[in-house]
Amino acid sequence: MLDRAPLQAAQREAFRADVLEGLSKPAKTLPSRWLYDDRGSELFEEITQLPEYYPTRTETAILRAGAEAIAAFCGPRATLIEYGAGAGVKTEIVLAALDNPASYVPVDIAGDFLALSAERLERRFPWLEIRAVVADFTDDFDLPTDLPRLNRRIGFFPGSTIGNLSPAQAVAFLAQVGAHVGDTGRAVVGVDLVKPLERLIPAYDDAAGVTAAFNLNLLVRINRELGGTFDTARFAHEARWSVEDQAIEMHLKSLGRQVVRAAGREFEFAEGETIHTESSRKYSVDTFTALAAQAGWRQGSVWSDPDGLFAVVGLERA
Repeated sequence: MLDRAPLQAAQREAFRADVLEGLSKPAKTLPSRWLYDDRGSELFEEITQLPEYYPTRTETAILRAGAEAIAAFCGPRATLIEYGAGAGVKTEIVLAALDNPASYVPVDIAGDFLALSAERLERRFPWLEIRAVVADFTDDFDLPTDLPRLNRRIGFFPGSTIGNLSPAQAVAFLAQVGAHVGDTGRAVVGVDLVKPLERLIPAYDDAAGVTAAFNLNLLVRINRELGGTFDTARFAHEARWSVEDQAIEMHLKSLGRQVVRAAGREFEFAEGETIHTESSRKYSVDTFTALAAQAGWRQGSVWSDPDGLFAVVGLERA
């Protein structure tokens, strides 16, 4: 069994460094990757089932409708590498459609959650080699060295997670995917498209408060892992639209003046001051393709829904 202790220690130190840096800025911010501890991953899966959250069910419908064409795009005996694997529900659709896939490599930062997902897929596809990798896919990391080398590799990045990355981060990530899959490899990426705010805002601020719990869980994590003293009742979840970035932003807003400790330091909050925890950028197919081109990709195929809410983009090496 893989010894995860060194990786977990490195992640804790990275978390500590990001918290100290982010909360020390004039405009406080924390990287969205830290939202996804095991509890955060569970809450996000709940979010995907909410009536307001259209991306998951829309993308799932696209994958089901286009499964045969997506499988043809990927080719036979492919190795599927999924970044930010999560619960793997969409993965089942793709794996079931692929022509005799050689192996599946799920990559996720939440190790326990990843292990449960891998076990479920092993029961669903007992003949398939599954090689789970616990890693932060936004950082440099290596794939298992003994993966099949003669088969085409496919980078699979569903869920519109590409929108959580800044343009520079997205280009760096897509370049790393290119390095992982090689010159003959391909990628299948979920992209949330620009749409009216009355559809966007509720998807990130649902009536049941699940997204709020997901966002506030980051403070719970800081308390647990970094000796924080955040009172979650004194912060509120807020979703807003950034015209400049074409993105929904998630913030945690301080409900009063307060001083909070975390990672051995004190941080002051004014009433109404926020911590920016996530941006979810929205693209058109053309703007996303132009972004991917900067990382050495070109558009191959595009699958979308009738209402133009979401796109699954097949990329080929340029």
